[in-house]
Amino acid sequence: MTLSLVSEGAAYTVWWASLGIGAVVIVVVAVLLTLIVRTARQIDGAVSEIWTVGQRIANNTIHIPLLNHTNRVVESILERAGGIDGASAAIEEHALDCPG
Repeated sequence: MTLSLVSEGAAYTVWWASLGIGAVVIVVVAVLLTLIVRTARQIDGAVSEIWTVGQRIANNTIHIPLLNHTNRVVESILERAGGIDGASAAIEEHALDCPG
């Protein structure tokens, strides 16, 4: 005994409509995934560029803390140069007073 709740034509119509809707959904999903992949590649390119620039900045600024040590050495040299200048002036003054 067969029990038919819907006509055969209505079943085919629903089946084809379901296939059509499924195809549209697949196309929309494919387009959205393509857009996501394209955006992800753009983001990856931008991040790669930022990383490269950051590495260059790090390489160029890594020696900045050494400037404190350089400043201390320069101050020490300046103090010694002042002492040498004073001693040289004393020698010059003495040499001017010496006969000969």
